[in-house]
Amino acid sequence: MKSYLSPRIAALALGLLISSDGQLLAQDAMDASQFPTNTATWPGVGTTNYWNGLPGVWAHRHADFAKTAAQEHGAVVFLGDSITQGWTTLAQDFPDMKVANRGIGGDITRGVLYRLDADVLSLDPKAIVLLIGTNDIGNGARPEDVVANIKAILDAIRAKEPNIPVIVCEVMPSSEKKDRPADKIEKVNALVKDEMSGQPNVYLCDTWSIFADANGDAPEPIFHDLLHPNAAGYAKWTAALKPIFAKLNLQTAQQ
Repeated sequence: MKSYLSPRIAALALGLLISSDGQLLAQDAMDASQFPTNTATWPGVGTTNYWNGLPGVWAHRHADFAKTAAQEHGAVVFLGDSITQGWTTLAQDFPDMKVANRGIGGDITRGVLYRLDADVLSLDPKAIVLLIGTNDIGNGARPEDVVANIKAILDAIRAKEPNIPVIVCEVMPSSEKKDRPADKIEKVNALVKDEMSGQPNVYLCDTWSIFADANGDAPEPIFHDLLHPNAAGYAKWTAALKPIFAKLNLQTAQQ
């Protein structure tokens, strides 16, 4: 398929950031605990629109991350937005793994790119579970830009840690009522599948068809607000991940 990797994203894959005016930014000089309100510093492509409450959630989450980071080295890191952040039973659902939750409510693909080193790669993760993109779509991003940024995330991981398994979860169904129509979500997922084809150590987790109703939307009994899964939804996600974890021999006793 056609590659959507831009020179800006190629630079990111080498551990560099480029501002919107072409200025090279030193990634190790950034403080990812502070929300990047200057959108010129955001890596990736496409929309930088974000939920007004995101800076506060970002700061609160990073304060939590700082408290637990020392104990989370070598964990399987779950990375994403509020759907990941809301997985409060993560440790109970995977009792035979060390896990770390790096979800931030309201985050988008470009936010994940910005904080990837500080929040995830700094933990020397055993594996990464990525679910991101629904807020991009809700902000009006083009599917091609969402996928370009997901590819950039994979490239950045691979550039620093080529052997880490990355499990990419499909964008979950939502609703046109949430500015997330089924056709855009399906296009993102189709492009992600094409982009991932043949990539080493990258695995797809079906988190779309296990939920989608006949119209390709989120069923209300599982997604009360047509966006966030309830306990039954997280149980389905758990069941979808466990065979992948078993294949990768990740479900071993914590050390």
